[in-house]
Amino acid sequence: MRHVLTSFLSAHWAIVFALLALVCIDGNRGVAAALGLLGVTAEGARAVNLENIVVVAPLATALLVVAVLFFWAFVDSLISDASSSGADSVVRIAFISASGLMSVILIGGAAQGINGLFMVVAVQLAALLASYVAMLAERRSVAALDEDDFHATAHNMAKAAAHNSLLSLISGRAGPARKGGR
Repeated sequence: MRHVLTSFLSAHWAIVFALLALVCIDGNRGVAAALGLLGVTAEGARAVNLENIVVVAPLATALLVVAVLFFWAFVDSLISDASSSGADSVVRIAFISASGLMSVILIGGAAQGINGLFMVVAVQLAALLASYVAMLAERRSVAALDEDDFHATAHNMAKAAAHNSLLSLISGRAGPARKGGR
């Protein structure tokens, strides 16, 4: 069974972080534009110029790494099945990285005196958490369905074998050819 929700959410977060990285490295706007996409006006920043390469390069690189991790989770959800545990670890690493990056943005923004950043980052972290819980629930429900399907199939096969055995005993027909038999 395909992981539709996992694929969609992984692609969504990959696009979001890739767009933030793209806007961040744009020479005209920089970090202020990326924060503007999140809903924060960075007019009150104090010490460091937000268009400085020392600020832009690490942030854009981190955003791009998180985007690549989510894209990896997207591709992995398309090609893997529910029984693979590798997909869970990729998704977990992507969400941990995204949460850590958002926390670093919050700490760096607070150090620069950017107002209104806490609520925006809190909303983004809540959205990341909700996405992770939804992905985890989908993966577990698919795994549970597969396990139930396996048990039901095994049970039906055992019932059919017992039924065939009883029918052959009742009818007097010989069962499967046995060596050394009659």
